[in-house]
Amino acid sequence: MLSLIRWLAARPLRLLHAWGGALGWVGYVFSPSYRRRLVENATLAGVPAAERRAAVADAGRLVMELPRLWLRPRDQAINDPVRWEGAALLEQMLARGRGLVLLTPHMGSFEVSAQAYAERFGALQPITVLYRPARQDWLRELEETARARAALSTAPANLAGVRLMMRALRRGETVGLLPDQVPPDGMGVWVPFFGRPAYTMTLAARLVQQTGAAVAILWTERLPRGAGYVVRAMALPHELPGEAGDDEASALAINQSMEAVIRMKPSQYLWGYNRYKNPRRVAGPA
Repeated sequence: MLSLIRWLAARPLRLLHAWGGALGWVGYVFSPSYRRRLVENATLAGVPAAERRAAVADAGRLVMELPRLWLRPRDQAINDPVRWEGAALLEQMLARGRGLVLLTPHMGSFEVSAQAYAERFGALQPITVLYRPARQDWLRELEETARARAALSTAPANLAGVRLMMRALRRGETVGLLPDQVPPDGMGVWVPFFGRPAYTMTLAARLVQQTGAAVAILWTERLPRGAGYVVRAMALPHELPGEAGDDEASALAINQSMEAVIRMKPSQYLWGYNRYKNPRRVAGPA
């Protein structure tokens, strides 16, 4: 498997995206549970059929571009064109020196988002990214090795990782996380996401409220035909409550903000992600 991944890493992005589009449809056709979940989630959010079909192919492109992003030399920039929109917003936030929380939905090329930030702003303030380790040993080792780059480090999605992120913010650094990722037992609340209760992390808002850090959205659009990426930084469409304490109101504001961003490019959201699952040992929504 590693030999295949290394071989794919040397292929042009345009070719990887072409293969990825086909891979997305293979997964859709041969996995009834994935197909049902993708259709249900996208339909719930009011995504038109054409956008839903495009999302099927784009999920495969996400998978196929990873070897190229992960296995290039650590001191080498992203191999494909990266254009920024909203970089001035991050410059202003970083200038305050209070730390910065970047929220990235499961949308577009979220792997590029952290790497592009590290390349552009890492010399000013490095970034620590929260991630959930893969279950397979070989893939977990590959992820940890590939994601460890200059000005970019990772923190596991557990209490130790949370402590790492808190310390990074108190040093005035940047942290990144996917706020639409289903959190572990005890680290979330049930609030609506596209009208349906979803177990939603409280960590994102607490990091902001407990450290006084600034907060922004960072997401990366995948351009057609392997033309590269557009990294977009945005203010949160729905402001967080000023103080910690109301986890439900904070989580709802983040979900509503994610909804607003996803509606900008629904064809690049991972509708097949099991967003509405009920974690073990967590009581269902009231």
